[in-house]
Amino acid sequence: MLYIIIAILMFGILIALHEFGHFITAKLLGVRVNEFAIGMGPLLFSTQKGETQYSLRAIPMGGFCAMEGEDEDSSDPGSFSNKPAWKKFIVLVAGSFMNFLTGFVLLAFLLSSSTSYVLPVIDDFMEGFPYESAQGLLPGDRILSVDGERIYTKSDLDNWANLVARSIRAAGGKPGDTVHVAYGYGLFTGGLGAHYGAERAGCTVIPMSGGQTEKQVQLIRDFQPDIIMVTPSYMQVINEEFVRQGVDPRESSLKIGIFGAEPWTEAMRREIEGKAGLDAVDIYGLSEVMGPGVASECVESKDGPVIWEDHFYPEIIDPDTGEVLPDGAEGELVFTSLTKEALPIIRYRTRDLTRLLPPTARSFRRMGKIVGRSDDMLIIRGVNVFPTQIEEIVLQHEKLSGQYQILVSRDGNLDRVTVRCELQPGVPEAVRADVTGWVQHRIKTLVGISSDVEVLNADSIERTLVGKARRVIDQRAR
Repeated sequence: MLYIIIAILMFGILIALHEFGHFITAKLLGVRVNEFAIGMGPLLFSTQKGETQYSLRAIPMGGFCAMEGEDEDSSDPGSFSNKPAWKKFIVLVAGSFMNFLTGFVLLAFLLSSSTSYVLPVIDDFMEGFPYESAQGLLPGDRILSVDGERIYTKSDLDNWANLVARSIRAAGGKPGDTVHVAYGYGLFTGGLGAHYGAERAGCTVIPMSGGQTEKQVQLIRDFQPDIIMVTPSYMQVINEEFVRQGVDPRESSLKIGIFGAEPWTEAMRREIEGKAGLDAVDIYGLSEVMGPGVASECVESKDGPVIWEDHFYPEIIDPDTGEVLPDGAEGELVFTSLTKEALPIIRYRTRDLTRLLPPTARSFRRMGKIVGRSDDMLIIRGVNVFPTQIEEIVLQHEKLSGQYQILVSRDGNLDRVTVRCELQPGVPEAVRADVTGWVQHRIKTLVGISSDVEVLNADSIERTLVGKARRVIDQRAR
């Protein structure tokens, strides 16, 4: 029905443009126009300007241009019938010429623009498309955009799955392996991206997602997976749960661990490999660029993720000046997508600080370990957290001042976040517990992390006398 309505409206617009062509040409050639109307049917509005009546009618279908002497001879020197043959011809063909000109302009615009944004092509999405549950879609439905923007074309999803499958193969995975996916499925590019890629690689997938550590260990013991895909910090927790249950993690079926979503060190690699008895490889990706599978380490070398340069063009820039730095120099990593059709990315600044290294196990360049960030974003248990997100929550409560601090520390192998904020002057301390629970709940709901919250008295948080306030205190060992 929608397409029928759109077709009727487009037909009406074309007729209106046709009649406008007659009107403007008649005016230019001195032909008297008695009435120019937009639409058909009952009259809604009318006004007289000079010799011409301009009308708006109720039915948005076409219009008409009534010229003096168009249907019969007239003694009026400005009538259509008294004009030379060549003028009559121009007036008559002007409508068709206007339609042709409109089509030409539209075609030129479409050809000069990205087809991903302009052409109304509706692609079939793959079964398990990440937005199906959030948008009420079902496999087999057709989709053009989400929230007004095209997210992925079918080709994008195919490339995505292929790249994650390539990454699994580089890590040592093969068809027939079983993959335990412990990345969160809530942020669709993590868990679901790993899921698609593992299926594309010919593997059986255990879609566990994150949390429920006891159940994680139970499923690993029951299903005997060959590969686990998880954040390195949570893998440490899983190893501890194995020990708590009286099981040596080195005796599990796991042979390969594909770890990503947060920076980790060579020391952590050695610790995980020693405790779990597997090969730990690094995978890198960004939701903004595609998802997981932008780069991945090779099990043969374990010397930094190989960037799949047939799909992504990497650069290293000076984060302050934007100057492109040579390979080997440390700076901010920048990506340009080469094959993405919907929402293509051009020189996206990742804010990750690293360097580009020459090829080893594969023919593409590698990236070094992430050594830090050029902005104030925190990565907490695989979740990107900006201080401004906390600030917005604090400022939403009328009993809290705008002062806050974020304390980041380590609780065993996991990051721990403590948010300090303070009451407005004059607010009674009796509300402290309610405010604490409210802030804690909002951070969990909106930011997606668990946190400790300390609601302090007014003027308890240190103030800056000049320059930036000290919003983040990172006490994690480097």
